[in-house]
Amino acid sequence: MDEKQRIEQLRHELHEHNYRYYVLSQPTIGDQEFDMLMKELQELESRHPELFDPNSPTQRVGSDISTEFRQVKHRYPMLSLANTYSEADIRQWYDSVKKGLGGEPFEVCCEMKYDGLSISLIYHDGELVQAVTRGDGVQGDDVTRNVRTIRSIPLRIQQRTLPWPLPAGRGVDSSATSISADESIPRDFEIRGEILMPWTSFERLNREREAAEEPLFANPRNAASGTLKSLDSRVVASRQLDAYLYYLLGEELPADGHFENLEIARSWGFKISEGMKKVKTVEEIIDYINYWDKERKNLPVATDGIVLKVNSLRQQRALGFTAKSPRWAIAYKFKAERACTRLLEVTYQVGRTGAVTPVANMEPVQLAGTTVRRATLNNEDFIKSFDLHIGDYVYVEKGGEIIPKIVGVDIDQRPVIAQPVQFIRRCPECGTPLVKEAPLSFPEGKAPLSSPEGDTIDPSMSSKTIEAPSGAVGGASGPFGAAWYCPNDAGCPPQIKGRIEHFIARKAMNIDSLGPETVDEYYRRGLIKNVADLYDIEVQQINGDGSRTKSAQRIVNGIQQSKQVPFERVVFALGIRFVGETSARLLARHFKSMDALMAAGLQELQEVEGIGEVMAASIISYFHNPENRRIVERLRGYGLQFALSADQTAAHSDKLAGQSIVISGVFQHHSRDEYKLIIEQNGGKNVGSISGKTSFILAGDNMGPSKLEKAQKLGIRIMNEDEFLQLLTPNP
Repeated sequence: MDEKQRIEQLRHELHEHNYRYYVLSQPTIGDQEFDMLMKELQELESRHPELFDPNSPTQRVGSDISTEFRQVKHRYPMLSLANTYSEADIRQWYDSVKKGLGGEPFEVCCEMKYDGLSISLIYHDGELVQAVTRGDGVQGDDVTRNVRTIRSIPLRIQQRTLPWPLPAGRGVDSSATSISADESIPRDFEIRGEILMPWTSFERLNREREAAEEPLFANPRNAASGTLKSLDSRVVASRQLDAYLYYLLGEELPADGHFENLEIARSWGFKISEGMKKVKTVEEIIDYINYWDKERKNLPVATDGIVLKVNSLRQQRALGFTAKSPRWAIAYKFKAERACTRLLEVTYQVGRTGAVTPVANMEPVQLAGTTVRRATLNNEDFIKSFDLHIGDYVYVEKGGEIIPKIVGVDIDQRPVIAQPVQFIRRCPECGTPLVKEAPLSFPEGKAPLSSPEGDTIDPSMSSKTIEAPSGAVGGASGPFGAAWYCPNDAGCPPQIKGRIEHFIARKAMNIDSLGPETVDEYYRRGLIKNVADLYDIEVQQINGDGSRTKSAQRIVNGIQQSKQVPFERVVFALGIRFVGETSARLLARHFKSMDALMAAGLQELQEVEGIGEVMAASIISYFHNPENRRIVERLRGYGLQFALSADQTAAHSDKLAGQSIVISGVFQHHSRDEYKLIIEQNGGKNVGSISGKTSFILAGDNMGPSKLEKAQKLGIRIMNEDEFLQLLTPNP
């Protein structure tokens, strides 16, 4: 693989990891591994400036924006910090600060790096008026209603008197006896920090979810993120979130020192870390890091590192920013905690698409604040790479202190009678022989699929390795060749229930009166065997002893109301392998009806933007399956939307046909996603990077300077949103 190919591969991987971390809150790698990939990409791009791409992961900040909340532009951008994992990097940063300040003496404020969801709290006249998530750094979600339920966040602030000197153990400068500053409360200010779920709340929540047979949260950060994004503030209140604040902003701050401002904010009632400390030398920084690397395990909340900031705000302004992060601050990330424990057995889970995932069951061990008993083993190749035996003593880490994973085996402790782990060859749920990948069958007369290497792919495909398309839903991650599947999709209980759960999900049919537990109950009772059976359910069947009439009626009503869900979401709800939400929308808009989609051939499917070979083959395979066709026809009979509505069709035009459009910046009239939809509806093509083929740039506020420079260099038109909307306005 040459360096150009490696750059493209890294960009693809990092975009996917950003999506999983910031949108789904389901990271699959740890922070250190992510940062190493990012560093490799930065080095390669520096060697190949001709391959510059303004949409490279190195040019952006990840996003956690949810469309369920109103988006608010930050007054001050919420930039990420540069990360480091070594003492040498800390010393290099310290020297760069010293050089940037021309040798002027400076202090560094050392603080804990809390592992939660970043939040910006805005106060006016002493009252909380708005709470906004970090989002993409430029704008975030307004979660004020939910944040108001967090008891450690003051809704109204008042002056409090702090004792000086502060109690021992606070980490403050022992020589300080007072704060030299105007301690009056500014009329307007912003304070930032992390929303966290304490370990005790996290463990209680997971116990409750386990008792209810609900999926467990992987870690407190995921739990806090999911909770804060809940549409029901009562749920937020019940989960006892906490908040630590670490950055005060405004035009009239009381002091020049960051440390001093936070101590004053503490007097206003904010929860500020008691571990802050001002230091003057790099040796003091290293001592602070070493102390908290051990002591953090006794904290009530999760941490994943240390943040270092030049204390003087005047000096911060003098040092300034890079494109992505401030020069006056850096984050040191703790190395993943490792523990050794014994492998007791390997069990296997079957997913919605039939992918079989091995799971290590181990003797309980404490790791990064939680008790770890299980860790994913990914696939058969992963097991073979470690030569795992039952009874082995294995080393377990939490990648980024999030996902437990086995990282090594202590061969010296292997019992003499230990037996190697043998991957099962039959489905643990239904007993069906497993296949090396989920077969893609083709109807008679349809051309077989060719792989990117030019080889023909037949239904067995047992030795073929092809990457799943970006945005694929379900299935095993990574190459097909590494995964085993249960092909009994019509009779394997986890696959059946998984497809039903996917069908009722919010982004699919949105039957919110149902949940996984209800689906499991109805399946066990024989009420539902596939998604079409949902529409046969009657109140008397689920009313039990007659005491649940209202809830039963609500469920039936929710199912009936789902018949109004738009066609594109019906396509997504079917659960066709690899067809995600975006792909379903593109397919629906291109073919406009289910009949046209079902009749499409391989070549015709690949003409749709974003639909590749593997996805096209999967669509044909799905509709070729007789059982799937029966289900689809039943859904048609129940009245689901099988075509674009008249309004949707009317909204389409060819005014942007043949034009490739780049969107950049923040907009006033519509969101970026809405503009992407408008472009697609009018025949245009959304593209991520500027090139000579770009027709024009739809530019909002804060368009990136690199994009602007490249557009001007290539002579590409820059159009503001008013001009763009006028372009699409029908002629009188």
